[in-house]
Amino acid sequence: MTPKKLMAAWPSWAGRAAFVWSLLYAAGAALAALTGPAFGYALLGKATGTAPEATAAVLYGAAAALAYALLRRPAARRLSAAAWPVVALCLTSGFPALLSPLHLLSFLSRNQPPVDPAALANQVFAVLGAVLWGCAALAHRRRALGLCPHCGGRSTAPAGPARTRAGLVAVAALVPYTVLKTAWALGLTAGYTGTGRPGADPAYTSDFGLWLYDHGVDVTAVLAVLGMLLALVLTRPWGRRLPRLPLLALGWAGAGALAPFGAFLAALGVLSWTGAIGIGPADHAPWVPVVAYGGFSCYGLALGRVTLVRQRSGRAACGRCRTGVPALTSARTGGA
Repeated sequence: MTPKKLMAAWPSWAGRAAFVWSLLYAAGAALAALTGPAFGYALLGKATGTAPEATAAVLYGAAAALAYALLRRPAARRLSAAAWPVVALCLTSGFPALLSPLHLLSFLSRNQPPVDPAALANQVFAVLGAVLWGCAALAHRRRALGLCPHCGGRSTAPAGPARTRAGLVAVAALVPYTVLKTAWALGLTAGYTGTGRPGADPAYTSDFGLWLYDHGVDVTAVLAVLGMLLALVLTRPWGRRLPRLPLLALGWAGAGALAPFGAFLAALGVLSWTGAIGIGPADHAPWVPVVAYGGFSCYGLALGRVTLVRQRSGRAACGRCRTGVPALTSARTGGA
C-alpha cells in the first residue's frame, strides 16, 4: 500500500496504531522506572527517581486498555469521549517538543542548556501518540454516531466569516507583545523597573541579537509578526496559493504550543501580581507577563480555530460516503 493510500485509510488503522503506541510508551516508562531515569522519561529531563516513570507507565498502560476497548466496542460513545483526555496527556508529555523549533534560533542566543536527544525523541514520540489518539478518537466517534469515518458525513465546509474574525483575533492578540518588545528595543522602559536592556540579557543574547536590539529590532517581536502573518495566510484568499499541508502543520503546532504555554505564564503573572506567590520577574511590572503571555494564549486558541476552519474548508469532497458505501452501525443499535 502506498503512503497516500495508507493516509487515506486512516480510520481503519488509527485505533490499532494508538493501541500499539500506548503499549510501547507504557513499556518504555516501566523499563525506565525499573532501571532508573532513562529514554527521556525523567520529569523535566532531570533524574528525579522512579515516581514519574512509574506514573507514566500506569497512565499509558490504562490508555492501552482504553484503546483495546475502542477496538472491541466501536459503537460505545463514552469511549470516544474518554479518548480525548489521553490526547491531552500525550500533549503534556510531548509539550517541550512543540517548542523545539526555537532551538533553530540558537545562533541568536548563548549559555542555553544543551538539548537532551533522548528527551527530545521521547517528546516527539509523545506528540505522535497525540496525533494517533486524536485520529482514533475521531474515527471511533464517527462510527458510533453512524457517520462516515473519513469526513464525518460532510464533504466541504463553507468559508464563513468566522475565519476572518478568528484571524483578526489572532493578530490582535500579539499586538501588545509586539508593541511592548519593540518599544523596549527603541529605548523605552514601560513596564521595566530594572537596569540595562529590558528583554535582552547580555548573558543569554548573542552579539548578533544584541546588535539587532540596539538598532531597534527585537527578535521575538519579529517572530510575533511572523505569527500574525501565519494567521492571515490561513484566513485570507491570497493564502490559498501557498501549500496547504505545511501551513496546517505550522498552525496546529503553534496552537498546541502557545495556548497552554501562554496560559501557564499568564496565570503565573496573575499570582505574582496578587502576591499569592513570591516568584516572577523581579525587574518587570506585574502586568507585563499578564498582557504579553496572555496574548500568547489567546493567539494559540484563535490560531487553532483558524487552522481547523482552513482544514475543513480545503477538504476535498468525500467519495466514500457518496458512492454507496454501506451505512455504518449506529450507536442506537448497540452502543453504550
